[in-house]
Amino acid sequence: MIDQNVQILKVKIGNITKCGMIEKGISTLRIEAQYIKAIKKYYSDVHFDLILYATPPITYGKVIEYVKKRDNARTYLLLKDIFPQNAVDLGMFSSKGLLHTFFKRKEKKLYDQSDFIGCMSQANVDYLLKHNSWIDPKKVEICPNSIEPITIEKDETIIRKVREKYSIPMDKTIFIYGGNLGKPQGMEHIIACLKACADHPHAYFVIAGSGTEYPKLKAFLDQTPLSNVQLLYQLPKEDYELLANTCDVGLIFLDHRFTIPNFPSRLLSYMQASMPVLACTDVHTDIGPVIEEGQFGHWCESQKAENFKEKIDQLCAEKEKLSEMGENARAYLEAQYTVDQTYKIIMKHFEQEGPENV
Repeated sequence: MIDQNVQILKVKIGNITKCGMIEKGISTLRIEAQYIKAIKKYYSDVHFDLILYATPPITYGKVIEYVKKRDNARTYLLLKDIFPQNAVDLGMFSSKGLLHTFFKRKEKKLYDQSDFIGCMSQANVDYLLKHNSWIDPKKVEICPNSIEPITIEKDETIIRKVREKYSIPMDKTIFIYGGNLGKPQGMEHIIACLKACADHPHAYFVIAGSGTEYPKLKAFLDQTPLSNVQLLYQLPKEDYELLANTCDVGLIFLDHRFTIPNFPSRLLSYMQASMPVLACTDVHTDIGPVIEEGQFGHWCESQKAENFKEKIDQLCAEKEKLSEMGENARAYLEAQYTVDQTYKIIMKHFEQEGPENV
């Protein structure tokens, strides 16, 4: 299909998100063969100059190798997740087993096939080079998640109307988490945080999303109803964005066991809406320092729920500063995370070589 002058080939693959680990594993392993088959069938007469691809998954090595060799193409990896270490961190499999060895070979092949590797943050660059000493540092750089920011107006009438629709109070500080509810978010800690803030006089929590851990959170709230927590199953994109834009603070959660520096893309949607952010994460990601240095929110480690509650208390107490922090978030977004900036980071490597080599 062609959409806005972009030719799109949709390849039917198995489920790799919001499914069990066995199903995800089998689907991930089949991707290479499925992609190569589709490329041979539909793009046999199409020449590719530049191949852009992202992780997850990491099982693209043979696909990249095939197209790169066939078309003498250049390659750029957008490294959005570091696998299989993230799975080891969460206890999904051992770092000494055959499964880990298999995926490490896939990971190395993908890095080998990449002429350049764009990482989400400086911490990711440092981690990648530290744990893969054979990678040429010259081909690794920061190329963060990015969006084309749209202007979002804060209309009090709309805010009141949306909050009434979802029975969200007007006189409290509204904290929202939107997105995946899976193993990486650390559901046990999220539940502990909600319990620590139960019946907080000034805070109200809205959690909207889906994922493998959603049933666990729903079961907890069904058994232990909290007057200041509302759980919404995955909303349509427009409904979620409208809801999020009426809230006060965006939440980010990451499991404390991570040793890889994740940098969730969820941050950008909060920043676009000029929202302060509270990140509750492991100590290896640098998303906390970015938020605090940019003066658009706070960070705490995802170990003790009491630390989370202290930050909630702090944000509720400084409610008059939330607007200023939100403006800082929007300004930081426009300075660091726009599509135009990402485009320039990637293309500077190829434009200087001349179009015949791109």
